Amino acid sequence: MRHTDPDDPATPPLPAAQPDLNLLRTFLAVYRSGSFTAAASLLGLSQPTVTTQIRNLERTNGQDLFERLPRGVTPTPLAHDLAARVATPLDALTAATGHDPEHLAPTAPVHLAGPAEYLCTCVMTSLAPLVADGVRLRVTTGLTDPLLDELRAGRYDLVISTTRPRGRGLLSEPLADEEFALVAAPTWAHRVKDRLAEEGPTALHEVPLVTYAEDLPIVRRYWRHVFGRRLTCRACLTVPDLRGVLAAVAAGAGFSVLPTYLCRDAFASGALVLLHETDDPPINTAYLAQRPGTPYNPHVIRVRDHLLRPGPHACEPTT
Repeated sequence: MRHTDPDDPATPPLPAAQPDLNLLRTFLAVYRSGSFTAAASLLGLSQPTVTTQIRNLERTNGQDLFERLPRGVTPTPLAHDLAARVATPLDALTAATGHDPEHLAPTAPVHLAGPAEYLCTCVMTSLAPLVADGVRLRVTTGLTDPLLDELRAGRYDLVISTTRPRGRGLLSEPLADEEFALVAAPTWAHRVKDRLAEEGPTALHEVPLVTYAEDLPIVRRYWRHVFGRRLTCRACLTVPDLRGVLAAVAAGAGFSVLPTYLCRDAFASGALVLLHETDDPPINTAYLAQRPGTPYNPHVIRVRDHLLRPGPHACEPTT
C-alpha cells in the first residue's frame, strides 16, 4: 500500500464528497475542546497528528476551519456549519457502536431551559420516566432571547424556544404548536359571551383585561388574527407568568388570551369558559434548540429524542 504525506503538496486532497470519518471525529474534538492539544489528549493521538488531520480536512474543503490563536483555536464560520452537519450523526454513530467516550462525562446532567409555564405544565410530566430511569436534569426557566444567547455560549444543552432560532450557531426542530383561546370565568362569560358574538370585541371593553406583559403581545396578536382589528384595551392586571394569569382569570378577575394546553383542566372543571369559537385560532410553534458541537452526552440525546418523538403529547392543542 502506498503511504502519502498529507503535508506534501503532491499529495492529492481527499474527495470533498467523502471525507474520512476519522478526520471528522478529530475536527469535532478540536471544535469542542478549542485546542489541538486538548483534542489530541481526548482522542489518544499526538498533537502533530491532530494538526496534520485538520490541515488535511482544511485542504479538502479549500478553507481554514480554525483561526490559530496564541492559546488554542477559534472556529471559523465554515467550522460552525460543518459542526452543525456532522455532530449529530457522528454522535449517533458513536452511540450505535458502543464507544462512548468516558472523558466526556456521558452521564453528566442535562441542562434544559425554556418558558416556565410550558416546562412545568408539559415537559416535567413528559420527562418524568427518563428521570426515573437515571437521567439527571437541571431545568432553568426564562425568556426565549436570553436563553438562546446562553445556549450559544454553552450554558445549556437544550432550549425550548417560542420563536424559530436564527443563524448558523443553533440547530432547531419544531416541537409543538401552541393554540390560543379567548377565555374568562363563567361569571363574566354569562354577561358578555352572547354580546361578543353579536357586537364583536367591543363587548369586552367593560371586562378587565389580565395579561402577562404590559405590551400585551398575545392578546394583540389574537385581536389581529381573529378579529382583524387593533386592540384598544389596556391591561388591568399583569402577571409575568401565564399560570398566574390563568389563576386570576379563573378567580373572576377578567378575561385573557391563553394557550389551550394551560387551560385544559380549567375547561374540564368549568372554572374557565371559551368566550369565542373560531376555526382559525392563532398558533405559535415552539422549537427545541441545540448548539452543535457540544460534548457528547447520551442523556442529552435521550431527552431530545423523547421530546421530539411522534405521537400524543401532554400539551397538544385542545380540540
